[in-house]
Amino acid sequence: MTLPIVFVLSLIAIASALLISDRLRPDLMALLLLVILGLTGLVPAKDLFSGFSRSAVITIMALFIITGGLEKTGATRIVGKQLSRLAGNSEGRAVTVVMVATAALSLMMNTIAAAAVLMPPVIGMTRQSTVRPSKLLMPLAFGALLGGMATLYTTSNILVSTALVDSGFKPFGVLEFAPVGLPMAAAGIVFMVLVGRRWLPKSGLGGQPDELPRQSRTLSEAYGLRDTVHAVYVKPGSVLAGQSLASGGWGGKLGLTVVAISRGGAIQLAPPPTEEVIEGDVVLYSGNTDDEDMRRYGLLLTDDPAWNGKFASSNVSLVEVVLHPRSSLAGKTLREILFREKHQLSVLAIWREGITVREGLGDLPLRFGDALLMQGPRARIKLLRADPEFLVLDEDTAAVETPRKAWMAVALTTAAVVLPAANILPIAEAAFAAACLMVLLNCLTMDEAYNAIEWKTVFLVAGMIPLGLAMNSTGTAALIGNGLVKLLGSFGPLAVAGGVYLLAMLLTQVMSGQATAIVLAPIAIAAAQSVGADPRGVALTVAMGCSTAFLTPFGHPANMLVMGPGGYKVKDYTRIGVPLTAIMFVVLLAGLFLFWNIR
Repeated sequence: MTLPIVFVLSLIAIASALLISDRLRPDLMALLLLVILGLTGLVPAKDLFSGFSRSAVITIMALFIITGGLEKTGATRIVGKQLSRLAGNSEGRAVTVVMVATAALSLMMNTIAAAAVLMPPVIGMTRQSTVRPSKLLMPLAFGALLGGMATLYTTSNILVSTALVDSGFKPFGVLEFAPVGLPMAAAGIVFMVLVGRRWLPKSGLGGQPDELPRQSRTLSEAYGLRDTVHAVYVKPGSVLAGQSLASGGWGGKLGLTVVAISRGGAIQLAPPPTEEVIEGDVVLYSGNTDDEDMRRYGLLLTDDPAWNGKFASSNVSLVEVVLHPRSSLAGKTLREILFREKHQLSVLAIWREGITVREGLGDLPLRFGDALLMQGPRARIKLLRADPEFLVLDEDTAAVETPRKAWMAVALTTAAVVLPAANILPIAEAAFAAACLMVLLNCLTMDEAYNAIEWKTVFLVAGMIPLGLAMNSTGTAALIGNGLVKLLGSFGPLAVAGGVYLLAMLLTQVMSGQATAIVLAPIAIAAAQSVGADPRGVALTVAMGCSTAFLTPFGHPANMLVMGPGGYKVKDYTRIGVPLTAIMFVVLLAGLFLFWNIR
């Protein structure tokens, strides 16, 4: 073992520890790796920044833009509107329709985006049927992961293909994942429809028990709000009289969320922060405050006969919202981001890991997987939909405004898939051309195209590609590959391929799929060469392992996306994920045996 190999192994160990512990942003960690590899001379200067010009990175950027175009033109809403009609009122049929639709979308677009764009219509579908959200949202996320196994258009698959090129082998074609990936996807869907859905929890939105039919339940009932709303009378001479809700400090000083103001028998739902409170008002709120505060501010607990327990009206909406997978707000509080001032919406409750939180919401750091129950004017909810930081879960029933452009976006996306599949254009050129044409034909603006790109992923991938080059040039990949062969080689090449798949699957649960693909692909190729197996076939197992992120919600952002609204806990993913992963393993080995001649 040479000194360069020891150094590269140390870098891998440190990078893995940072990714697992979340002590450093993954994209920053990747850029630091790039700098270290350059300063130590392990990667030549001419190759150090080559990741930013690689066709893999260009393809990933183009796919983000294509996905943005499909969303902006309403093409994805066209698909979503058909779900309810096809699913009917049968749970098994609904799970089938949702998983097949999501898997089909993820064949052509980013896996996370495929789950995100179908999530609102799926939530809307549950409100019109007796099927619970918990029975559909995990299948939605798993369907996106399963579909990603069958196409080159998944980030980890593209990176494994790039590793093949770096090692002197032919890259994967668009259709080369299908012979193994499609059976794996089909097996996963069949398992979820016949068995998996029966093991999912029976809960409604926000994780609350859902014993009533969906048609008779509201979000306020699902979150148990009605019993938590109290009323206070603003006595004459109150220090809060004559002040707006914001200047009076109802949220900041008292820690209360104002739901409505009752004045002269009329209820004003979701009053804005600028609304002035006057003597004689009855303020309806959620949260707790002590009697001393009540006396100090001139407030008196009371009951209001005008309050009917309804949180929505023709002008005010009650919606459930989650952080978008690409949101930058994780770890920040609602008070820090001035949410109330910016959006003029009230957060009434947050569902987190099986618990509904109703107090101290303004100072609670947000997490991926949280579901936020919001109340506010419908016009403000409409504006919130355009905020890239949030994903509004209620179904958008508005008509698609640009149907012609929607079909134009679909046509461009289809061309980006078909042309490389027919070997007419390389994948990077086809995808980039489709992305440019979407902007040129006004499917989305240039600014929207920039916003659609997940830059953290781009810098993570571009920054870590030189690590793969260093693993090859220093012999690190060959060393680890030979060690894997010594461990499993006596059982044959198929056992080595199976070991690579399991290692990729396990690392993906704690590291990103992109990082796992970059680290393991060179090792898989070296191991395959040592046992005389097809390096491309063994490399394919790395890509498949990176999509097998079923064991925990932390394995993939799509899992985190549905955790809050579905009311799931970590054990729910493990209960379904263990047998599903076992099925994927068996089908993969059969596919390698039949289609890649790995015996």
